[in-house]
Amino acid sequence: MNLTSRFQKEMIRSELEEVVGQNFISTGEAEQLVYSVDWSWMPQMWLDRGEPLRPPDFIVHPGSVEEISEIMIIANKYKIPVIPWGGGSGTQGGAVPIYGGIILDVKRLNKIIEIDERTLSVTAQAGINGTQLEWALNERGLTLPHYPASANCATLGGYLAPRGTGTISTKYGKAEDLVMSMQVVLPSGHSMRTPPVPNHASGPDFMRLFLGTEGVFGIITEATMQVDYLPETRLFRALLFDDFGKAIEAGRQIMTKRLDPLVIRLYDPNSTKTRVKKILGYEYEGAYMVIGFDGDPEIAALQEKKALDICFAQGAKDLGSEPGEKWFKHRYDFYYPPRNLKLPWMYGTTETVATYGKMEKIYWAQKKAVEETYKDIGVTYIGHFSHWFHWGTMVYSRFIIENPPEDAQEALRLHNRVWNTAVTASLENGGMINEHHGVGLKLSRYMRRQYGDAWPFLESLKKTIDPNGIMNPGKVGFGF
Repeated sequence: MNLTSRFQKEMIRSELEEVVGQNFISTGEAEQLVYSVDWSWMPQMWLDRGEPLRPPDFIVHPGSVEEISEIMIIANKYKIPVIPWGGGSGTQGGAVPIYGGIILDVKRLNKIIEIDERTLSVTAQAGINGTQLEWALNERGLTLPHYPASANCATLGGYLAPRGTGTISTKYGKAEDLVMSMQVVLPSGHSMRTPPVPNHASGPDFMRLFLGTEGVFGIITEATMQVDYLPETRLFRALLFDDFGKAIEAGRQIMTKRLDPLVIRLYDPNSTKTRVKKILGYEYEGAYMVIGFDGDPEIAALQEKKALDICFAQGAKDLGSEPGEKWFKHRYDFYYPPRNLKLPWMYGTTETVATYGKMEKIYWAQKKAVEETYKDIGVTYIGHFSHWFHWGTMVYSRFIIENPPEDAQEALRLHNRVWNTAVTASLENGGMINEHHGVGLKLSRYMRRQYGDAWPFLESLKKTIDPNGIMNPGKVGFGF
């Protein structure tokens, strides 16, 4: 619905005010501007070049699940888009209101409901800030072992909606592996809870329908998450490999032999020369790897020793514990000012994930495709392997163009062409379009290609759950 009439817009605003109160709804120009961009490059560049963005019609701050349900009933009546908003830290354009509508900011739902120290779980509302939740758990000697770089600004719901991955996922799993149950408000306004535990044989696991769908199937309002004790020790070690392929093989063996590393972070030689040097201050030639183990001191030390033996067998040079510990201490510096990638540069994180049998091939195919196709405009391709599984790993690949076009349309078209090149190389070699940043607006056009003959099934789910198509339209492959 295009709210072209000021009269009509004021009438709808009055209905929304009856639900949340006039202090928790805004249509001011400043608020609209803030909520028209997330942390993705596309809208930030567009705004930086002085181009107008489609603002939301209303920014609404509900204080309860009941208020969210009422807002959804109003939105359905008028067929107004609804875009759930947590911290606005997404990098894929998933929260950009490209059709206007209602930004539904859930940050007032920020309470911890229960910390169950016997079960080792925490139940909290979805709008709670990740770092504040972690602080509360730390006071009890506990931790939510997710640790994304966005934790200082992201919300619990924002962890789950794109199936996010944290720094120590290699041992503890992604956000989707840590969640036990959720409360969700459907597009109709109906509120429901998933089963109290994630593993059972009582029918299908429908909770996972809401993980990775970024608000297009409903709004996550509460979640129960697994937590762990703060570890007695954390051991970190840095290594250097001359042969990048052997470094990948070392990581594979550490995982397949189930040595349970806290982290394996492997930087390709180009990242070692650029990002590692800039952030950590080390000047190395080769592939820089950090491995970490935690928990019981004796067990962690033994795991580290066995992992080092694997690395040495693949030709690694031991750099000691200090560079590894420094990496962990400064691991978020890669993503925050003043050291992060930012305008006026053009950049994108074209990450993918695949099995071990395909991953190295994908890395080289993507690197070759991007560097050869755009060599005349000075593109830089870097990558690191940051999240590992027993069956495969992912590459956090990036392209960087230091002198992009000044014209906004020309810049956006070039940005999309580079993404097309990188994603095509991934898909043609057995990779996924993404591992943990989500799909959002940026990768929406690839969903049909990714899922092929399964895509009509996903479309039918969307039409059933959200018949008016109002939930975050234009994202995750679905239109409006």
